[in-house]
Amino acid sequence: MKKIIYALIAIVVIFGCSRKNQGELIGVKAKKFFPEKPLGMTLIKGNSYIMGMADDDIAQIHNAPPKTVTVRSFYMDETEITNGEYRQFVNWVRDSIARDMLAKRAIEEVGFGEFPTEEQLDDDKSIIQFYPKYDPENTDVADEEKSGYQLYQEEWDVLGYDGDDKNYSLNFDIDLIWEREEYPDLAYAQVMEDSLFLPKDQWYNGQRTINTKVLKYRYHWFNSEKFRKALLRPSFRDSSKKYNTRKKFFKEEVLKIYPDTTVWIKDFSYSYNEPMHNDYFWHRAFSDYPVVGVSWHQAKAFAHWRTKYKNDYNRSRKNKPSVSNFRLPTEAEWEYAARGGLQSATYPWGGPYIVNDRGCFLANFKPNRGDYAADMALYTVEAESYEPNDYGLYNMAGNVAEWTESAYDKGAYEFVSSINPNLSSVLNNRKVVRGGSWKDVAYFLRVSSRDLEYADSSRSYIGFRTVQDYLGSDENQINN
Repeated sequence: MKKIIYALIAIVVIFGCSRKNQGELIGVKAKKFFPEKPLGMTLIKGNSYIMGMADDDIAQIHNAPPKTVTVRSFYMDETEITNGEYRQFVNWVRDSIARDMLAKRAIEEVGFGEFPTEEQLDDDKSIIQFYPKYDPENTDVADEEKSGYQLYQEEWDVLGYDGDDKNYSLNFDIDLIWEREEYPDLAYAQVMEDSLFLPKDQWYNGQRTINTKVLKYRYHWFNSEKFRKALLRPSFRDSSKKYNTRKKFFKEEVLKIYPDTTVWIKDFSYSYNEPMHNDYFWHRAFSDYPVVGVSWHQAKAFAHWRTKYKNDYNRSRKNKPSVSNFRLPTEAEWEYAARGGLQSATYPWGGPYIVNDRGCFLANFKPNRGDYAADMALYTVEAESYEPNDYGLYNMAGNVAEWTESAYDKGAYEFVSSINPNLSSVLNNRKVVRGGSWKDVAYFLRVSSRDLEYADSSRSYIGFRTVQDYLGSDENQINN
């Protein structure tokens, strides 16, 4: 009997050890990671290059002396972010806010502390179908035969929401209704017409207009610059061992995200640009044109949303890892990408000329004094115009200048690091813009030319494109 027991123990030990690491360091097993190339982006393989002006500084600004630097690999948008792509962001924010307003009103209709019945939730003629996802309890509610917009036209009283904000899950299973004649009930009409859309007397050319002031995007970001400075203080390092001090470096951002369409009027005095002001952002004719009127802060909000949008999708799929953050390119990354692998080139196509061998202009800019149309374009052109550089990037010179992540300092090249250089400063409101635009002369089209704009400003000639850090080894880059 004892022999049988010892034999069983030996078998358990042998098989048990075969399933474990046998005391060896084997690491945590994980599925092999293969980078996923984002749609509309191209991989820029990291390397070293000479950043700054390799030719004459004809403007005598002396803000970009030559400096050898190295940047890591990253993906970059092949084109500037277009109106159509930015409208996807605006519409997502609009729909989320609409659902939030409808959910709060549904709570109000049911009564605070009460829950709707299954019948109420299934009633497609009631705003209560947008009630947050709670377990329902039995309550009664009267059916309404008239459409919401009909009741709204009869000037029923508007109820305000006085309750505190609740933590709830918005109902995204129900499609929003935008046609006024199809509003399910009065409460729905009141939310949409009084909170989301402008009054009829404020419609432009009779066009039903959304109240863009309510379109606000809320997100959090980590202030790594402030955190880095805090780490240099011994008192902070000591306290961080006992307390969770990282949370104080997370900042909540809430900002309006609709582009400033008035830039077409504000940027040019004594000039007729009303058609661009009226139609450029929202009309389908301009969907593939670069978005403008977007501040540096709004561009960063877009990048945050793009990351969230992709990761929300990945979380809905099994075994789909999160992607690294989309963001604005640093000044060094932008210049490296703009050069397209050409060392010491003047323009993305090389140079030194701004026309090809047939006399055609190679970018959208202002060729001559007062002559904006010599390059066959008065304002912006479609984002995928002219020939791309050797990295497959369009309009790295001209069309619209582009925001970068970096703060502007005239002498930055003298003190920034030579590996992934970037001057990051929350307190410095002056941000670097690169590439020149449709209203600039050829000097600003140079890959080494630096310009600046204030982060809270928006212009008719400044847009942006985003980048994403590449996760993987050099071997993966070659095989990608």
